[in-house]
Amino acid sequence: MLDRPIRNIQDFLLSTYFADGLRITLGVVFPSLVLAQFGMLKFGMTLSLGALCVSVVDSPGPIIHRRNAMLITTALITLISLLVGLTNKNPYFIGVLLVIFSFFFSMFFLYGNRAASVGTAVLLVMVLSIDDIRPWKDVLVYSMLVFCGSVWYTCLSYFFYRLRPFRIVQQTLSDSIQEVSEFLRAKAKFYHSHLNYDDNYADLLQLQVQVHEKLDAVREVLFKTREFVRDSTPEGRFLLVVFVDMVDLYEQVMSTYYNYQRLHEQFDTIGILSRYGMVISRIAIELDEIAFALKTGGTPRPPTTLIAEVAELRQEILTLEKENTDGKYNTLGIIALKNIEVNIENILARVKTINGYFNKKVKKHLKDEKLDTERFISRQTIDIKLMFENITFSSTTFRHSIRVAIVMLLGFLVARLMNSTHSYWILLTILVISKPGFALTKERNYQRLIGTVIGAFVGMGILVFVEDKNSLFVILIVCMICAYSFQRKNYVVSVLFMTPYVLVLFDFLGMGSLSIAKERIYDTLIGSGIALLGSYTLFPNWEHINLKDAMLKTLHANLNYFEQVTNLYFKNNYDLTNYKVARRDVYVATANLASLFQRMFSEPKSKQVLMKEMHQFTALNHLLSSYIATLSLYNKEHSFVMSNLESLKPVINNTIYLLNLSSQFLEKNNQEENNVPLVKTSESGTKNINADETLIIEQFDMIQKVAYDIFKLTEKIKL
Repeated sequence: MLDRPIRNIQDFLLSTYFADGLRITLGVVFPSLVLAQFGMLKFGMTLSLGALCVSVVDSPGPIIHRRNAMLITTALITLISLLVGLTNKNPYFIGVLLVIFSFFFSMFFLYGNRAASVGTAVLLVMVLSIDDIRPWKDVLVYSMLVFCGSVWYTCLSYFFYRLRPFRIVQQTLSDSIQEVSEFLRAKAKFYHSHLNYDDNYADLLQLQVQVHEKLDAVREVLFKTREFVRDSTPEGRFLLVVFVDMVDLYEQVMSTYYNYQRLHEQFDTIGILSRYGMVISRIAIELDEIAFALKTGGTPRPPTTLIAEVAELRQEILTLEKENTDGKYNTLGIIALKNIEVNIENILARVKTINGYFNKKVKKHLKDEKLDTERFISRQTIDIKLMFENITFSSTTFRHSIRVAIVMLLGFLVARLMNSTHSYWILLTILVISKPGFALTKERNYQRLIGTVIGAFVGMGILVFVEDKNSLFVILIVCMICAYSFQRKNYVVSVLFMTPYVLVLFDFLGMGSLSIAKERIYDTLIGSGIALLGSYTLFPNWEHINLKDAMLKTLHANLNYFEQVTNLYFKNNYDLTNYKVARRDVYVATANLASLFQRMFSEPKSKQVLMKEMHQFTALNHLLSSYIATLSLYNKEHSFVMSNLESLKPVINNTIYLLNLSSQFLEKNNQEENNVPLVKTSESGTKNINADETLIIEQFDMIQKVAYDIFKLTEKIKL
């Protein structure tokens, strides 16, 4: 535990976040630093502006997407800087341009996050150029310098990628493993006594969202990058195999879901549950070791101690079972403990397998994973028709774009009325805070305010107590690196460092004074207020509007997952790709639903509809996918089979019927309540069966019961 803070620092310094911070800082500072030596700092600052705008779209992902986005951004910001520079003498005309461009580039959200960041970069250069009035010849030079700065950063980013093409995958995969590790720790807490189950379950759902985001990021860089898909190299095969096994491990973790409260009532007196929690936490530590080895290029230590602890736990369970002759402990409770212990052994076996991949001899002889990678990734084509189709108030993106255009115009008018020397801070604040949904806008608003206020006081302290220019330059670089490193990880911390960085920069330009810090706070407050008010009053996008769609997608994903898992039992030589795609879809749909549910808590009470039912629905679907995952592991990991599969069909068919009926009720709930009975497995199929077959039958029955509970819940929900 004493080493953990140091390890956390090492993890961060080796992460994509810090690598991004270093790259952006170098790209932005270098032109100004070089040209300042020749007395041309003004030109250097414009080059840096071009580099800064292009860096906005340089987020982790396939290099071809990053390159194309940076080239498109380069062309657009050059054109916009030229157009704004030639027209900004007329405030009326520039106001019209601001409205048009704010609407048009906000519509880029239709094409995904990277396209949205292209729109943000273009609006950023426009906002920074609005008050920069200069002769038309100087405007041409200004635009050309913006272009050169953009090209410089694009080349720099591409150079760093070619220098270590596997690095981005190593870092992204490492981050995903760490999230799975945190998910395991949350699971371990269920074995602690005196636990608030609802709070821990809420934390688990949040972590599930984060795990999905990280795994999806790995898929993006792994399956959309030529080096891994086409040019099969030992390192590429190694990373692909580790990722595939990690997804399987996550499925095993997902499959462990029990009535923990009942287990505590039975076994808290003997302390065995705390042993379970300790062992699961140890597995999480081993995953951290694997994640760290990926970042450093090292080899994780074999989990020797953990293997011994799991063996002791298995022996303790066997002893408990033997001593339970007087029936002191419920038989079902002991069976649950045995199942959990078996699952822990399976997870440990997977950890040992992944650990073994790091052996140099094993790594060289790894076989290619036969995966149809195209089915695991989503592609967003840039089709102009999509934009025209969304010019309707039923489109959340259209309403968002209209809202951004209006609040940017309001910010522009307020800035003109104030006649502030740095009034573009108001527009910048509105630009970065305005998000499609109210909850996200509100969250970003608080983060921006807190970071700016604290950062302004820190910046004032630096300017008051530090006079040496060399020391100020070092502080400037440190603040830049931290601001750009934390912009995707923790926005509050990013803004906290961004504000001193801006204040110190103005001091270097001879414009520094304590009044600038106060002005930045005022402008941020004004911009935040305008953005938040606009999000609440101008065509707001409340989360409950998307509630039905998210619930239906979750139901459909779980139904497809269940059907694919049943195929594991009913079909010989079954193609696992269909199963893995269905599993991925469940993770995506469940994470999206959980994320939507969490955002609803940030909205006004009057907009929080069906919160109790939503909580139940989310919990039941999580339970359903966990039970289905357990059923798949019986076949995949243990090779359990049924001698009489026909006996399972009534239960399977009724489960599918219940889930389909639930979807129908959500789609159009104007039907009368139905009394759909639970179906039992055919008696002829339960005679002379072994323990493995009993587990399979019980699991199908449990899945049917959860499907029934979902069905009864959807009868009450009216959307």
